[in-house]
Amino acid sequence: MSGASGAGLRVWAIRALTLVLIAFVLTEVNLHWMPPQTHLAAFALLGLSLTFLISARGDDPWWRKGLDVAGVAATVLGVGFVLAQNAFSASALADRAGAETGLDIALGAAGLVGVLLASWRVIGPALPLITAAFIVYAFVGPWLPEFLFPHRGYSLARITSQGFLQSQGVFGIAMHVMFAYVFLFVVFGVVLQQTGAIRFITASSRRLFLGTVGGAAKVSVIANAMMGSLSGSAVADAATTGTVTIPLMRSTGFTARAAAGITAAASSGAALVPPVMGAGAYMMLELVSPPVSYLEIIRAAILPAVLYYTALLMMVHLHVRATTGGGSLTPPEDPGSERVPGPAGLVFGISLVVLVVALLFGRTVFRAVSLALLVVVAVSWMHPSTRIRLSACWKALGQVARGAAPLVAAAGAVGIILGIVTLTGVGTRFPTAVLSVAGDSFGLALVLLMVGSVVLGMGLPSAVCYLLMAILVGPVIGQLGSPPLAVHFFIFYFGMMSMVTPPVALAAYTTAGIARTPIFPAALTAFRFALAGFALPYFFVFRPELLLIPDGNGLLAGAVVAFGLGILVVVALSAGLMGWLRGRLGPVRRSAALAAALLMAWPPGAALVSIPNLVGVGLLSGVLWRRGRGAPQPPMQ
Repeated sequence: MSGASGAGLRVWAIRALTLVLIAFVLTEVNLHWMPPQTHLAAFALLGLSLTFLISARGDDPWWRKGLDVAGVAATVLGVGFVLAQNAFSASALADRAGAETGLDIALGAAGLVGVLLASWRVIGPALPLITAAFIVYAFVGPWLPEFLFPHRGYSLARITSQGFLQSQGVFGIAMHVMFAYVFLFVVFGVVLQQTGAIRFITASSRRLFLGTVGGAAKVSVIANAMMGSLSGSAVADAATTGTVTIPLMRSTGFTARAAAGITAAASSGAALVPPVMGAGAYMMLELVSPPVSYLEIIRAAILPAVLYYTALLMMVHLHVRATTGGGSLTPPEDPGSERVPGPAGLVFGISLVVLVVALLFGRTVFRAVSLALLVVVAVSWMHPSTRIRLSACWKALGQVARGAAPLVAAAGAVGIILGIVTLTGVGTRFPTAVLSVAGDSFGLALVLLMVGSVVLGMGLPSAVCYLLMAILVGPVIGQLGSPPLAVHFFIFYFGMMSMVTPPVALAAYTTAGIARTPIFPAALTAFRFALAGFALPYFFVFRPELLLIPDGNGLLAGAVVAFGLGILVVVALSAGLMGWLRGRLGPVRRSAALAAALLMAWPPGAALVSIPNLVGVGLLSGVLWRRGRGAPQPPMQ
């Protein structure tokens, strides 16, 4: 078989397998024909098989092709065995938990290997290496020093049972979230793109901002926010909108490094934008205690998302002013020259309205998105420009596979980790250690959680990072002195920020490739633009009203004060970081702006506004009304 025909056959197989997967998930989440572990095994078998298909390349070296063959064989044997045992065998695996046969263990171990190889192929080495480290940890527990949480140690049979054969591992909560929630939203986002939603998003953003200071970069910020409401993925968001917005920024005078950094910072907030919010929101449904509804999670995300993207717009505005000495980098095009595609906008609006209304009327998340999918397809046929043709649908199946397969592989690897966390007891000992280090300091405990989330999130999808941290510190979240939902959002937010935190900043890697600029400088620039948003998690933990969580001061008044102070914190941080606010700021005024941001973010105590908050407002007022002057600086490289 020639290389071209082999590649064509692989593309055909990817699309066909994805079509089967979509049909299976839509049927099963709505009709519930199978027991939980059975449908998760079927979902994993299809999804993990896709990972090897989408990652295979004709020019791969022989050893990589060999690993792919071994991975496919291990996956089919291991996951297929679990599926067959639960669907067709009279003796289900759950009935012999702790007394598995040698064949059970051998095929389960093969399944573990298949999951590790699949995650390595589509995500990279970070997650499989972390997973392998947890497996080794389960073996060597008796010989570990005290600070590494020693335990009695477990055999291969016990590890395989916990991590793969039973419902606490690969076929546990992580795979359930991907199956019941996330996969359908991936499909939903791709279907919307086929209707022209991307054209609507970029054209609307262009009309809104192209006549303003740094308008092209502001287009990128808003386009990424709107696209994020569909995809919930920083990397997918950056790859989709970056191909349009990065060349637009370059054409108006932005350097390649700045264009890549701004787009990466904007796409990293994608998982915070309602109503989709990636996998993290759906994981919260399973992990937050006391339980919260999906609408409560959406409501909590609204104001932080507004503040994050306001911070980015402010950073872009002040960056342009500072690097051009008061210039604007305004493009020559007339922003009114490009018409917004109305039919695509109608489809986009109707789809989100249907999704939210279905949730308001008590529909489950998977049924709401199933309904929204049907409505999108039906409404798209009302106009030729939005009509989804069968040939386009067939091609789009590959896009669904590339978006969903890595999430399935990540869910499998995370499931192994969670199974071992439960088995070894580290899930209860780690949070206790965090509290003992922090002592009575709530702030220090938050700093430790931030560091853990950012470090663990390097190289991992933000939702995966959130899941690991939430499981590890879950037992003590209620003891931290803030509403549990606020602490979960804190962890989720910093996992999201790991997308732009060097040295492993996945969103910046994507945008640097599009902008054709070195990766590490682009990551540093993305980190700088996102810095103003790093204060927000502390702000909403100390002021849970910002998440629209009621407290003793009254929800409305607290939310208004918190949001107002949040805007001022964003302004002060942006000014201090960029060195411009109605004029160039010298070192003293930049320091004063940063100090004002810290004081305005200070915990309020029992009152709505504390004395430090008022001092910070006064300090910012002084900076604002004292214009700084100086010579223009060269643009950021």
